[in-house]
Amino acid sequence: MQLPILPTLSTSCIVISAVLVAVGWYQISKRRVEAHKKTMFWAAVFALTFFIIYASRTIFIGNTSFGGPDSLKLYYHLFLFFHIFLATCGAVFGIVTLLTGYKNQLKRHKKLGPITSIIWFATAITGVMVYTLLYVLYKGGDTTSVIKAILGI
Repeated sequence: MQLPILPTLSTSCIVISAVLVAVGWYQISKRRVEAHKKTMFWAAVFALTFFIIYASRTIFIGNTSFGGPDSLKLYYHLFLFFHIFLATCGAVFGIVTLLTGYKNQLKRHKKLGPITSIIWFATAITGVMVYTLLYVLYKGGDTTSVIKAILGI
């Protein structure tokens, strides 16, 4: 089985980002502030790399529609909507959390950090599941516009 390079690369970036968030969470729990800042910077770099690859692929190539059995399409699309919602919330929370950290708004940063991390972990897990459903368990469907792929039409 040959896996597609761009989706594999982008999914790897989001997994690395989530692992780095976990490492950063551990570092801050040990009061290693400078290490935490560096780790979270790299977590953001990998998340941004994911987004650049994903957006570029979506714009220039399109998205892969679900190629699995028709009996699973409705469940896949409901799951995909949930993942997209999580990813959007995670991105917004991530940006705000990073900014509060860099602006030294530590009270707000400490409140947002754990929430953002949990959303980010859930986003990474559901992202890997979407990738697995699209490219590992089932052969991907047609490559089409993002709207058609998301809506299943």
